Formats: sequence, structure tokens, C-alpha cells
Amino acid sequence: MFEQAFKNIDDVLWKEAGCTTELDYTEQASWLLFLKYLDALEQDKSLEAQLAGKEYTFILDKPYRWERWAAPKGKNGQIDHNKVMTGDDLCDFVNQKLYPYLRGFKQKASGPNTIEYKIGEIFGEIKNKISSGYNMREIIDHIDELRFRSQTEKHELSHLYEAKIKNMGNAGRNGGEYYTPRPLIRAIVQVVKPRIGERIYDGACGSAGFLCESFVYMKAKSGLTTKDLDTLQNRTFYGKEKKSLAYVIAIMNMILHGIEAPNIVHTNTLSENLADIQQKDRFDVVLANPPFGGKERKEVQQNFPIRTGESAFLFLQHFIKILKAGGRAGVVIKNTFLSNTDNASVSLRKLLLESCNLHTVLDCPGGTFQGAGVKTVVLFFEKGVPTRKTWYYQLDPGRNLGKTNPLNDDDLAEFIALQKTFAESPKSWSVDAKTIDKATFDLSVKNPNNGGEVKHRNPQKIIAEIAALDAESAKVLANIRELL
Repeated sequence: MFEQAFKNIDDVLWKEAGCTTELDYTEQASWLLFLKYLDALEQDKSLEAQLAGKEYTFILDKPYRWERWAAPKGKNGQIDHNKVMTGDDLCDFVNQKLYPYLRGFKQKASGPNTIEYKIGEIFGEIKNKISSGYNMREIIDHIDELRFRSQTEKHELSHLYEAKIKNMGNAGRNGGEYYTPRPLIRAIVQVVKPRIGERIYDGACGSAGFLCESFVYMKAKSGLTTKDLDTLQNRTFYGKEKKSLAYVIAIMNMILHGIEAPNIVHTNTLSENLADIQQKDRFDVVLANPPFGGKERKEVQQNFPIRTGESAFLFLQHFIKILKAGGRAGVVIKNTFLSNTDNASVSLRKLLLESCNLHTVLDCPGGTFQGAGVKTVVLFFEKGVPTRKTWYYQLDPGRNLGKTNPLNDDDLAEFIALQKTFAESPKSWSVDAKTIDKATFDLSVKNPNNGGEVKHRNPQKIIAEIAALDAESAKVLANIRELL
């Protein structure tokens, strides 16, 4: 039922002139989903208070509650068509009353970690792009079918929302920015092993995939107490996100995974001066996939001892600094970081090796990130002791990865198993830090089991892939000609 409702919502949004991409579909569905979720949360809390003989103070005033403006119902539980708004009335209410009211919550909130503050942030960042009140009425009716009451319902909705994020990530060249493949995240989490009581941080959280998967991993532990669950809800997961749409999606994604008031801050992490980070600001665990290829302005670069325009390299400095001594990290980065000869790259590798134990490097194959034509590695390190030995694993699923053939959990099973003991195999080997060139600190992936050469793809497969891309381009050009 939920899957059909999501499909119906996309079908209606497709008719809207202001919604032209998967990004728009996800954004517009998100703000309405959030308000429906908020209504369910308020109803539950009101019922709990009633059963305890207490009175519940609603967050939203009556006219702005879902049950009043979006889905007023009669005694039979059906939509009351005498009270329901549609057409211009609905659009006018949303644009002129609802949005200004919700934006005002940011000023009224007692602090940034409250749900009131999140409401103000969300509606201060996104706009309603649904211009037809009749389309909006149709979408609202579909969203009203969704239920957030049971854990099973929330679990199903979180899976469907993840699928939307994945589609959005695949929709354009910036796919990796919004969507890190979940099997890769789950493998990283299993290697880093976050524990109850530790604070987990992602300073470039995108759609909050690392935080959500960490929550799932930690919540699955047996014997959790009420105190443990409260710790997971309120004092475990922290994120920062620069882009408005990703910020909104991160909050909605965490909510659907079961975290009521996510500790996500809307900010440019790199605008913070590294010198200002104090002990109280540090975290036990960092899990992140900072954006590839971003270029930062000179004034932002001034915040870092190793200055570079490459945002991922600035993020890596930030992550090293913000980790506590003994803290652990799993960070995705371009594989060129391991071998670049520019001063910033060499200095950063030196910093990493001398201040942290870089114990594991996971070399990911091309195609791991859909829509982002860049090869990546995952760096696993612990802060506070220098690197003595680094274990490499060259991930090779035995097939070309792509949209129709993505990375899966089975592909990473061997890596997780071998990494526990840093076992050697045809795909894994260790490098003693003493053998690393002290002039370049080169950390290139050179598998000694295949002559130290990077394994290249079969030429026939490359030719076939080029032909397929040419055919796809021809089809797009033909469609453009038809439109012209």
C-alpha cells in the first residue's frame, strides 16, 4: 500500500511545472510527509498524556495541524468534503499562512536540538513548488493514507524513503553527494563498530545515511535498557549539512528511521576554524563521505593549516581534528588522495600517518557511486598513535557495477571477515609504515599479488560500455529534437 502511495504522489508531481526532477519530487514529498509525521507524533503524545492523567501541549496551534487544514475528517473517519480546502484556497493557505507560521518556529524554539527548531529550519529552507491546489489536494490525500504508528509501518516507510533518495542520487551527476551506497555504509559501520555511549559525527551528512545505518546497527544490540534507548535518541548522532535540500532530507530520513529530533545543523562545516575546536566539541566516531571535487574559497581555506581548494581534503583535516584521542573513523575519499604529488596532498598524508593509525584502506571499484565517475577508497583510522602497518583490501565483485547492477552486501562480506584479523589473501595485503617513502608519503594501492599493477578492465567490456553510452546519448538527442 505504501509503495503505491509513493508512486501516486510522484505521478501527480510529474504534472507540476515546478517539479522537473527526482530532486523536486523528493523535496516536495518530504515537507508534506514531515507534517503528516508530526501530526502522528503529536497524536501519540497526546494519547500517552491522557492515559497518564496529564495534559499535552501541542506544538502546532489548531488551524495548522494536519487534521484541520490537510485532512479534516467526519465522525465516520472519512475526509469531510464540506471542510476540506482545495484549488486556490488550499494554495493560498499553504503559501500565505502555513509556511510563514512554520518558519516562525526557529525564533520561538528553546534551542537548535528541539523539534520546534527543526520545523523552523525546514520551512525556512524549502519552498512549496506545487502551484495547482487540485494537484496538492491529490498529493495530500495520498500522504494521508500513510501511517506512522507502528514500528513496522515506520520501517517500511524508511525503506521507501531510502529508495526515493537513491533515485534522486542516480538522477544527476551529483549522485554521490546525496547517496552513498548503503551496503558500503553498512560495511564501514561494521568495521568501526560504534558503541552505546559514544558520540557519532558526520560533518557532511547528505541524506544522513551513515547516521541512520549506525542507529540501525546499534539499536539491534540485545539487552538495551530504557536509558540506552534514550542515549541513542538524544546524545549519539550528530551531523552538519551545507545544502538546504540535503538538510531537509537528512532530518526526514532520520525521523523515519525512528530518531524524533535529529541533531542535524544546517551550516557549512568548513567555515569553522580548526583552531576553535575544543575538547568538548570532539567525537568518539566519525563516519563520512565528504563531497568529491568541491572547490572552496580562499577565506574558507584560511581555517586550515594545510591549505587546498579541494573540499574533501579540508574535510579530512576537520575530521582528524574533531576526533577524540582514541576516536575511530571511516571516511570515503577519492583514490587520487593516496598518490597526488601536490604539497597539500603530501602534507595531509603525512599528518594522517603521524597523528593517526591508518590501519585499513578499502579500495572501491569504479561504478561504486552511481552518477559520480570517480574511484574512491575508504580510510579507516584511529586518532592518537602513529601508523605502523596499513592493511589494504582491493574490492572486486567480479562484475561491472552500474545502476542496474549496484554494489550489494554480499560483495563486501569477504572484506568484513578478513579485516577482523587483517588477513592476507589474493585481494588483501599489508604495508609496513617504515617502507613508505618519507618524501612523498605515497599510499597508492599496489596489490603485490598481481605484480603491483592495478587490474584493468577487459578492452571488449570497455568498448561495449562506450557503445551503450553512445546509444543512450543518441536516444537523448532524438528526444530533444522531438521537443524542438
